[in-house]
Amino acid sequence: MSHTLGIRQAQKQKTRQALLDAALGLLEEQSLSSLGLREVTRAVGVAPTAFYRHFRSTADLGVALVEEALGSLHPMIRTTVSTTGDHEERITRAIELIARHVDGYPAHVRFIARERHGGVQPVREAIREQLVRFAQEVKEELAKDSVSEGWTEDDLLMLAHLYVDQMLITASLFLEALEGPEKERAERTRHVTQVATRQMRLIGLGRHHWLD
Repeated sequence: MSHTLGIRQAQKQKTRQALLDAALGLLEEQSLSSLGLREVTRAVGVAPTAFYRHFRSTADLGVALVEEALGSLHPMIRTTVSTTGDHEERITRAIELIARHVDGYPAHVRFIARERHGGVQPVREAIREQLVRFAQEVKEELAKDSVSEGWTEDDLLMLAHLYVDQMLITASLFLEALEGPEKERAERTRHVTQVATRQMRLIGLGRHHWLD
């Protein structure tokens, strides 16, 4: 009996993931607010009623996509602002991590970039909640750095939000670099790296002189 339940659970999870994958593919060309559940179920090859065994609505599916896109990134975010290495090493590490993530998961990055200010409120709120978590985690890492000595909690959190926003901007720029003509991709990526490096240096410079 337990073996049968295990098979059913595995099949249910497989169908749920297929719905998420299909929706992510369809969202390459449209926003979530215009996505119909029938489009998603047709792409997977299941009846529309099967959708409701996994999600309450397309908004609920969108929230699940937010968790899939951002939920696993918390360790990466902490690594990005880790106190290991000097300032330049941290910048290089951060930008390389962001570039690799964008290259590996462009559809997820595109989804977050579009829906962060999109028309589906539960999804906007889910993205905002994840970004608040990121900022809190970045703040905790920044507090470990000797440069943060004397900083208030509010100022550390403000700085953390600056870093999180910069990571999102950098990810969007890398995504744009991937989408142009392939023969120019390396040059565009190099340009994004240079710009992002200078922007991170500027934040770092301001950080070092904030208490002056």
